[in-house]
Amino acid sequence: MASTTSRILANDSDSFRSSNASTNSSIARNKKRNIQRYVAFSSAILSCLCAGSITTYSLYGHLFQERLRYTQLQVNYVIIGAELALYLPVSVLGYLCDRIGPAPLSFMASVLFTVGYLLAAFTYKSGAKDVMGYTHERGWPLWVMIAAFVVIGLGTTCMYLSAVTTCAKNFGKSKYRGVALASPIAAFGLSGMWQAQIGARVLYERTFSGKKGDVDVFKYFVFLAITLLVVGLIGTVFLKIVDEDELIDEAVDELERSGLLEDNAFFRRNGGRNYGTVEDLSDEEAAEVRRAKDQEDEEARKKTWLLNEETARFLKDRTMWFLAAGFFFVSGPGEAFLTNLGTIIGTLYPPSADPDQTTSAATHVSIVAITSTIARILFGTLTDVFAPAPTGHPNQSLSNSLASLPPQNERTPFAISRIAFLIFTALILSLGQVILASGLVQNHGERFWLVSTLIGMGYGAIFSLTPLIITVIWGVENFGTNWGIVAMVPAFGAGAWGIVYSTVYQWAAKQPTYKQDTAEEVLCYGKLCYEGSFWAMAVSVWIGCALWVWAWKGRGGWTARGIAV
Repeated sequence: MASTTSRILANDSDSFRSSNASTNSSIARNKKRNIQRYVAFSSAILSCLCAGSITTYSLYGHLFQERLRYTQLQVNYVIIGAELALYLPVSVLGYLCDRIGPAPLSFMASVLFTVGYLLAAFTYKSGAKDVMGYTHERGWPLWVMIAAFVVIGLGTTCMYLSAVTTCAKNFGKSKYRGVALASPIAAFGLSGMWQAQIGARVLYERTFSGKKGDVDVFKYFVFLAITLLVVGLIGTVFLKIVDEDELIDEAVDELERSGLLEDNAFFRRNGGRNYGTVEDLSDEEAAEVRRAKDQEDEEARKKTWLLNEETARFLKDRTMWFLAAGFFFVSGPGEAFLTNLGTIIGTLYPPSADPDQTTSAATHVSIVAITSTIARILFGTLTDVFAPAPTGHPNQSLSNSLASLPPQNERTPFAISRIAFLIFTALILSLGQVILASGLVQNHGERFWLVSTLIGMGYGAIFSLTPLIITVIWGVENFGTNWGIVAMVPAFGAGAWGIVYSTVYQWAAKQPTYKQDTAEEVLCYGKLCYEGSFWAMAVSVWIGCALWVWAWKGRGGWTARGIAV
């Protein structure tokens, strides 16, 4: 009897130790994954804190006019080239990021930034007029500077997309996914602030009288090339997607439950859900190797199939096109303001004005960066708190949405749609444009902070809320591709409004009342230089808001389809 009891106790003890070992192993594995997740998040924040260097264009764009003797239209050609490269390839790069991971894109960014900024630095140096007024006899042609900024635009997209995609996928199940996604996007906006301050306060020229002058463009470009090379290489090592296989499996399960996979060729080839099975072999070890290889191949094929299927569903959804069209009408005017901020400030005062009494481009680049950062974090947090609970509709990512819900006793008594937040912030952006177009800040540069603050907040928020809305409606598994498709449209909007602003500016510069007394009619002063452009931009934003309302509340919109946005 004692012997039997001893055996039972021994078996129970072995079972307990085995269970305890399994539990400890699971805890250790989860801890390791969480460490990887947060290390990747930190690396993503660092990448975005540096990737937004293009947003400091206004810091030196006016020097392209003054030192390189570019016209306002040529100055915009340079930044339009960068914006086309920044936005047009996003869908292709997002497709690659979903399939090969974010690390290779970060490496590409490090190379592209280094080449682009070094080329821009030496192009500027070849033909710049210095602070003493001396002009080099020969400079590199305009197309070289455009090519340099095209490369810089590509580098910006690679670094930004690799960071944001990492956060979107690693925290797709978190109830704080709004903040997790807003944080790297906010850091992207903040990058312009500290980089502009480095340029204005550290890497500056000295005037003939010994005072601090404009940014030293050559040194500033070299500084950016070195910084972004290092940051890109860091991202190459640490930007990783954790538990991506689980995301893919859950997404396939959702599609199966929704009935969208019936008679699908992928599952017919696999005999239902029996992934990667092989016939039993006499040699168990060889059979295990074959099974593992087949499983790996099947998982890769399943991932490719799922992402292609979700891309097709995304493109066939007409509400996506309304979302993208609205983004086109709203983002373009915001981009045009940011890239032309320096020349807009130059129109506020006559050329005879005391420079010490005027406002500076560096100050307002920083204001835009700070306010856009605050808006991204603020509205990312507010949507986590007040957004409606997901319904689990087939078009909505069910597992990610349910996992993001707070406990029942933590839910708010009322809800505010993310679309309402999106429209509200777009109207804030348009208010800044209306204030500028009305002439309220003409000859009153001390009031320009109103314009910078409102446009900065609106611009930052729409670039945070739009990708968040995409993850809520269409999930995170294919986020890089889906967001990349929508993120293409600002290229066209920014290019169109940049040309409109430049054309109006140059027309006004030739008017006898407004042109400056210079040999070259490239600089403009007065309300006429910008008034018409910014009234039109405000109307464009209102059109974009109307398109979003239709996608949300219109016939066949998200509300009618039972999707909680």
